[in-house]
Amino acid sequence: MRLNTAIGDRLSVADRPTNILCGLMQLAAEMEVDCDGWFAGTRLQPAEISNPDTRMSYRQASTVIRRALHALPVEGLGLVLGDRQNLGNFGLLGLAMKTAPDFGEAVRIGMAYQRNSGALMDMSLTERDTDCLAAVATAPDEACDLLPFLCEELFSSVLKLIHELVGPEFRPLRLELGYPAPPYAQRYLDLFGCEVRFGQPQHAMVIERCWLELPFASYNPVTSNQVLTLCRMQLDAQPACGETTAALENHLRMRLRDNPQMAEMAAELHLSERTLRRQLAEEGTSFSAVHDRVRTNHAMELLRDPKLSILAIGGQLGFNDAREFRRAFKRWTGRAPSEARRSSG
Repeated sequence: MRLNTAIGDRLSVADRPTNILCGLMQLAAEMEVDCDGWFAGTRLQPAEISNPDTRMSYRQASTVIRRALHALPVEGLGLVLGDRQNLGNFGLLGLAMKTAPDFGEAVRIGMAYQRNSGALMDMSLTERDTDCLAAVATAPDEACDLLPFLCEELFSSVLKLIHELVGPEFRPLRLELGYPAPPYAQRYLDLFGCEVRFGQPQHAMVIERCWLELPFASYNPVTSNQVLTLCRMQLDAQPACGETTAALENHLRMRLRDNPQMAEMAAELHLSERTLRRQLAEEGTSFSAVHDRVRTNHAMELLRDPKLSILAIGGQLGFNDAREFRRAFKRWTGRAPSEARRSSG
């Protein structure tokens, strides 16, 4: 799908999984804090956050996080959130890293597919000297007020992941952070077990190069290749789109059986039909294109289940007649549903 420049800057492109928001919501539930108000005006719904197909923009994520920081009475919220992570929270990416031949390859996989984890900072690996490497994290300038939270969440979750990959004996050589030391700076020392420098020119976790050579007993070349293929598919599965398009997709996924029309969806998004049409056009798409894409993706998922008849699949997509569904599917994909089923089996 083509994205028009009228969408605005990259902060409004809905291309990120909702992992961090999901973690904040779970923490809020445990603390009995109502988080529904965090999403007001964002076009994100709390019920959508745990859906793996939901994508959010950086602007949406930042808005929710700022409200969460205000609402949750937790000092060092990012440290708390990151320290709750485990291999399972990284999904396919965590499994791909676990089945790599060694820690060095696991790090390269993590860098290549980091967007799959829903991270809000971009990481790159840089040389420091002959013995050290630095995992450097960056964020947009517009998120400067969130840097303590973002760095805390990223580096503490990375530390938990590394501990599951190589063992609890791993310690970074040094943690460098570009903001002043907070009042709870001692908690950084306790958690990371290494020197922590604040007020630095970069945000980075520095590690000794020798760790990269550590072999993994869990290496399995077949599983590794399979999971890497799934990681690539996951990265490509959701094309970048604007916030209005992403919101429409989320709402359509929940209403496909009802075959909702544009006027209904506009009302659910609190827009006029004319405004919805205009905003979709600015994002390079249309209601029918989005509707067809969501129905196509769901149809392909359902066709993998041999127990479901073509009639039943069509019914879940809002078609009352199997022939009508077959014609629509052929128009969307150029193939009959039965052909698509055979090729996916």
